Amino acid sequence: MTGQGGQYVYRLHQKYGPIVRTNADEVDVSYIPAVRGIHSIQSGYLKSPWYTKMTGGATPNVFSTTDVEYHRRHRRLLSMPLSESALKAVEPTVRANASLVVRKIGEEMKKRGAADVWKWFMFYTTDVIGELSFGESFRMLEKGRKNQYIIDLESIAKNGALRVSFPWLHTLSTVLPIPIFRDAEGTLKRMIAYSKQSLQRYKHLVTAEPDNAPITLFRKLFRAGDEGLSDTEILAEARVYLIAGSDTTSNTLTYLVWSVCRNDSILRILTKELAALPPEFDDHMLKSLPYLNQVIDETLRLYSAVPAGLPRLVPTGGAELAGFWLPGGSTVTTQAYTLHRNPEVFPRPEVFDPTRWAQPTRAMKESSMHFGGGSRICIGMHLARMELRLAAALFFLAFPDAKVSSLEGMSDGDMEQMTFHPCA
Repeated sequence: MTGQGGQYVYRLHQKYGPIVRTNADEVDVSYIPAVRGIHSIQSGYLKSPWYTKMTGGATPNVFSTTDVEYHRRHRRLLSMPLSESALKAVEPTVRANASLVVRKIGEEMKKRGAADVWKWFMFYTTDVIGELSFGESFRMLEKGRKNQYIIDLESIAKNGALRVSFPWLHTLSTVLPIPIFRDAEGTLKRMIAYSKQSLQRYKHLVTAEPDNAPITLFRKLFRAGDEGLSDTEILAEARVYLIAGSDTTSNTLTYLVWSVCRNDSILRILTKELAALPPEFDDHMLKSLPYLNQVIDETLRLYSAVPAGLPRLVPTGGAELAGFWLPGGSTVTTQAYTLHRNPEVFPRPEVFDPTRWAQPTRAMKESSMHFGGGSRICIGMHLARMELRLAAALFFLAFPDAKVSSLEGMSDGDMEQMTFHPCA
């Protein structure tokens, strides 16, 4: 509950090796061949009930479902709008929001001598996912201040950990008004309400003015008939889009800017590369910039948006992993925090060094779980990379001499990662 679960498991691996026991019926594995086997498409290692507990037992979505067929059907319908080719149509939306967030950051810097980029990047990604999912922005960048929705997003990880660690939370919160439990349940209920309201507004727009309704990631689902998803299913997907499409990318952007601004050499190389871009550059051009993408990959390595364990159930009949036999039905986790810090794969693992990605080894690629792995790899990873490229490029073009501020006592300690390891 202190947000140090991932670090704790990492220290266990440093002391005991590639497979460690983290619970009565749970082990964490950092042995690369075993990790590949667990996350291969035909492995038979299904998502554990942990995901259902984390979402409070709500209608399953493409992220939380433990049913293979349910996941396959939903992913097939949802993946097309999030493919690299399809995302070209939404690049203007992402670019407009990226430009606006950089302008807002500049205004705050002029006003108070520094800017809270974490706040602004959260507004940026929230507005993007709102507009792409529901046809309208939440206008957080325009408002420029946190509301209950943003506060809820910032507490999702901790409240999810509470819900899993204490599965009786829902019942207890209705009987005893203990603030920490009550707030966790309140956050879940509000996130469901946000999704429902946004979806209803867009569905009404599609029904009333089908020719004028903006193109969104869900638009085709309303016209798919029996082949599509029910309103309840679309609502469940809308909820996970709001959560997974906001704080994950904003956190990564925050760590990227912080890491680059702490190193004059990295900052100089990156800004020089960006300065060579034509004034009307697009995302396709950014994809071809080697150093920018190395910076992004190194940020994702050290500060993965989902650094802690990904729980899977060992198939019926059991399995041997890293020389140990695990009974069927037990839980096995793999965490990016450990895999991305293996000194045999990533020399000087705690050092932020983008150049290590200039010629990545096979082991580096196999150890990288920036967006998960296998058939359950993040469906929105291409959108996330587009948001990262555009925002990072525009930020450092606007602020080539940016530094980490010490205003209001800001220090490196404030950037310590919070990781919540699965706990059943």
